[in-house]
Amino acid sequence: MVWVIGANGMLGQELCRQLTQIGMTWIGSGSEVDITKVDDLETFTQSHDQSANRTGYSVAKKKVPAKIEWVINCAAYTDVEGAEDEPEKAMKVNAEGALNIARATRKIGAKFIHFSTDYVFDGMAKSPYSEDNPKNPVNEYGKSKLAGEDAIQKEMTQYYIIRSSWLYGFDRPNFVYKMISEMSTNDSVQAVADQKGSPTFAGNLANVAIKIMQTSINAHHLFGKNAAVPYGVYHYADSGEATWCSFAEKIYALAKKYKRISNNCNINPISSADLSLKAKRPVYSVLSTAKISSSMKIKIPSWEESLEKFIKSDLFKVQG
Repeated sequence: MVWVIGANGMLGQELCRQLTQIGMTWIGSGSEVDITKVDDLETFTQSHDQSANRTGYSVAKKKVPAKIEWVINCAAYTDVEGAEDEPEKAMKVNAEGALNIARATRKIGAKFIHFSTDYVFDGMAKSPYSEDNPKNPVNEYGKSKLAGEDAIQKEMTQYYIIRSSWLYGFDRPNFVYKMISEMSTNDSVQAVADQKGSPTFAGNLANVAIKIMQTSINAHHLFGKNAAVPYGVYHYADSGEATWCSFAEKIYALAKKYKRISNNCNINPISSADLSLKAKRPVYSVLSTAKISSSMKIKIPSWEESLEKFIKSDLFKVQG
């Protein structure tokens, strides 16, 4: 069984939807299980086989078996600006919370998948970041996520840390929904043109996490064709790179193509400085996905291809 922590978030809902589709048994928890409280996590792990009848917990269709074999942490403090005002809260959730989950996971003998961010890097690189490039976060959010990574690696060995970037998906407000909402009601919008990253569809990230589990479950050997994906840190982002401005331009073109908006709208490039943000952002945070592509033998779709898949989907619904 898979325990999805943060099951009500954008990535968490995507994971639960895909797990249900493939018939993989899962149980999800949201804010009712506070990851900063060890007692909450212990109570959950001790009573998960009875939680199908408990308000606040979500269980896939079939009866929940007694053993949690995988823990996937989608819970995080993700307010980059807010973290500058309350760094202790960000650190408590993203670092202390991650450590608590790692300890709970190790205690029950499960394997752990944890999601991290491109913001652990400083953005000074000129080519995509590999997993072993030096980390040097430039804002409080990035510092808290890096602290969480470090805590997990010190606490356990059976983990997968997957860093991703510029995530968007069906179930929560995000940049794509925000842009389409603004483009629908304005004749011009602004988007930053001096930051580069890789827009990533949450559906693809969730699918990679599921494939890691499936590969491990079906593994017959330590090495070779049927081997499990080795534990460690990986990068997953849709291929290619974009600025927020070029991302917005593609959003507009596809939204027009699939009739998500009907009016005309101009996208005006601006600089990061024009926004007067509290948190500094990495100027360049493109992630190299060579390691995960090689380890899992997967072809990663382009961000443009993934964005089109998202916008034309029946699940697409602007959240505001």
